[in-house]
Amino acid sequence: MATFLPLLLLIRMPIFLLLSFGAWSWEAGTELCFASYYADHMVLQKEPVGAVLWGYGASNTPITMYLYQEKKLVLEKMMQVKGHLKTWKVVLSPMPQGGPYRIEIEQNIKGNMAKATLNDVYFGDVWLCSGQSNMQMTVSQIFNASKELADASKFPLVRVFAASLVQAEEELQDLSGVDLQWSVPTAEKLGHGNFRYFSAVCWLFGRYLFEELKYPIGLVESSWGGTPIEAWSSKRVLRECGISKYNHSKPTTLFSGPIAPSVLWNAMIHPLLNMTFRGAIWYQGETNTEMNTDLYNCTFPALIEDWRKTFHDGSAGQTKRFFPFGFVQLSTGQHEETGDSYPRIRWHQTADFGFVPNKKMPNTFMAVALDLCDDKSPFGRIHPRDKQTVAYRLHLGARAVAYGEKKLIFQGPYPQRVNIDVATKLINVTYGEEISLEHSDNKIFEVCCSRINTECTWSPVPMAFATLFRVFLLNKACPGAAEGLRYAWTEQPCEYKQCPIYNLQALPAPPFITFSKNNPGWIVS
Repeated sequence: MATFLPLLLLIRMPIFLLLSFGAWSWEAGTELCFASYYADHMVLQKEPVGAVLWGYGASNTPITMYLYQEKKLVLEKMMQVKGHLKTWKVVLSPMPQGGPYRIEIEQNIKGNMAKATLNDVYFGDVWLCSGQSNMQMTVSQIFNASKELADASKFPLVRVFAASLVQAEEELQDLSGVDLQWSVPTAEKLGHGNFRYFSAVCWLFGRYLFEELKYPIGLVESSWGGTPIEAWSSKRVLRECGISKYNHSKPTTLFSGPIAPSVLWNAMIHPLLNMTFRGAIWYQGETNTEMNTDLYNCTFPALIEDWRKTFHDGSAGQTKRFFPFGFVQLSTGQHEETGDSYPRIRWHQTADFGFVPNKKMPNTFMAVALDLCDDKSPFGRIHPRDKQTVAYRLHLGARAVAYGEKKLIFQGPYPQRVNIDVATKLINVTYGEEISLEHSDNKIFEVCCSRINTECTWSPVPMAFATLFRVFLLNKACPGAAEGLRYAWTEQPCEYKQCPIYNLQALPAPPFITFSKNNPGWIVS
């Protein structure tokens, strides 16, 4: 009889105390080197900001850096090594997109000239990709994997890098391990085992951006399955949200990742602060349906703000202070309803606004994924295989928010007003853009008929008909006493791409919940 390992045992295994300096070349000495995430084939951030380089060298001796394009010297800079840390750091002049370039550093160490070199370096946009297992899922695990892997070599200017799974009690200066050093994409690099490398969402997001922008894209993956947001948060974030210890039962997912506060911030994010980034994308939240769920409306906005400030400071002001931050609003975990933690997390992912950007989450963008369920996923329903649609919706947000395509519609329709018509027993939900009603649904809208403190009694209200901007609901449950309305407030509100309301660009309406009290958009007539 064959023996099968549990699925989650196949997830990328953690590596501890492995220091990898990558693929640079050495000459005459071992004290001079770049930090762990600088290597051949990498992408550095292009203009209008300067890319940051840093590494290690011998104390009390200057280091000279040379940037070459072919044999032409483009830039020369000199820097000093910080004493006891033995580190150096330099900000390059803003560079236009393109390449390849060669970067050399040299230092006279005890009479010998030590050198280190980076080859095949390009300038473009560098994006950080983080989160838990849905960010970790590799290209080999998604729909049409064979074609996606075969197509990888067609995009040699989308370069990829993946950090190792490491946790630490204190903030690390550099990565302790690298799973995938900077690489030109191939089928092997993108499909190296289940939940290993490289992230499908990250790759597809970068590929879609490249197809629009036509210049190099660098992708840095730092993710770990089964992890809560608290592990990715600094102690500052935890203090801000009043988290001193976890008041929860341990998540039930077998072989889940580390959950201790700040351990992944310390080991997998903090070491990257010196690098200049264009933006970040995030796919996380499933673990927080089981712990600190109702603090997510604090922890997530606080994490974004903290990352923005620390990356800006760490890069000597080169990573923009309010760099674009995109995220995936959760898909589904189970077909059967076991509670409302998934819809609550989805709502809290927007800081309880229902949409982004908003005043608590400026310069953010969101990919709605509640209609991308996958009951037949061999990796469990919690891991839907359609990462192409996820990445496509994310890249629309990036184009609109990060790259300023003002007329690009990047999110689904959101209601602007709720009108309660007592006489006709109709609820008129008015959206801010033209909608496409795919089908009628008798359960996806629910009305709150009575509210005691914050608890509601919810009853389904069937969809009666729709016009270009409006959906009309037949409210027989409480026509004169409706106090609240919500949409898609279940773990799996619809089948695959079959939610009732989309816009003309086929983007789904996100879930929402709204109440009558102190709400100027709630009208009773």
